[in-house]
Amino acid sequence: MLMRRRTLLAATAAATVASPAMAQNYPRRAVQLVVAFPAGGSTDVGARILAAAAEKDLGQTITVVNKAGAGGQIGFTEVARARPDGYTLGFLNLPAVNTIILDPERKAAFNVDSFIPIVNQVLDPGLIWVKGDSPYKTLADLVDAAKKAPGKISACTTGILSDDHLAILMVQEVAKCEFRIVHFDGGAQQITGVLGGHVDCAFDNVGGVFKRVQSGEVRGLAVTDVERSKFLPQVPCTKELGMPTVISSSTRGVGAPKGTPADVVKVVETAFLKAIQSPEMLQKMDAVGLALKPMVGAEYAKYYADTQAQAKKYTEWALKQR
Repeated sequence: MLMRRRTLLAATAAATVASPAMAQNYPRRAVQLVVAFPAGGSTDVGARILAAAAEKDLGQTITVVNKAGAGGQIGFTEVARARPDGYTLGFLNLPAVNTIILDPERKAAFNVDSFIPIVNQVLDPGLIWVKGDSPYKTLADLVDAAKKAPGKISACTTGILSDDHLAILMVQEVAKCEFRIVHFDGGAQQITGVLGGHVDCAFDNVGGVFKRVQSGEVRGLAVTDVERSKFLPQVPCTKELGMPTVISSSTRGVGAPKGTPADVVKVVETAFLKAIQSPEMLQKMDAVGLALKPMVGAEYAKYYADTQAQAKKYTEWALKQR
């Protein structure tokens, strides 16, 4: 794992050094940004806000294309296989990319070195939530019910080995309880499942349902972070609830296929980072409950490698439970 991490960092560092042939003609046409999850979800919303802002500085249209399915694997595969010329970029969801790679049964057509992480946009903390009229008023209520009836209380995710899935495993480990885990393919299915009474609770992210929590349609039980979310200040975080190791989030940023020229990567980084750091971006992201976390270059590459290492434990645990 250490050698793999060093390889990733070295490859990314090399990619961000300007090459002799500067990208004077890039981009000459529209750029495609592949989102590996369904339209309308929080990943898609953030990507579309970013694309609309970044295309002003990039000088070309940035078209968001949704390639959902298999917990993100379909979209990530398309990015990894794309021609490395800067015209196909991808939104990298961590730890979704990591866990797909770590699961041998997924037979991923990509590995940790298949992408160049260019610039991160969002760090969206996890959120455990239930229907607004659910009998579970607190996380303790939910955990107690799962302890009393192991495997009976259903908890849904946005995909197998997503950050939501890992968060469920973390809670089970700390609380010594067992949920019946239901895997959906995106946040929209979670909403339908929980509001329809088919699933007891959902593990998602703040950005996916914060407006529904504010309206009372759903009830937030806990934010899986070391502090409360500015978007849901009334919802306690797992650290204050005595679960300091239950820390889970989804980061989303722009990446390119391995082999994309360093000068092209730099153009992309400059345009997207400028968009992320703009006051307009902060205003629009606040409106949809998505917290900005800009990272570029070596910092983003390190985060990518560290997430790979952190995901390993719970991925292996999940695989043993199959």
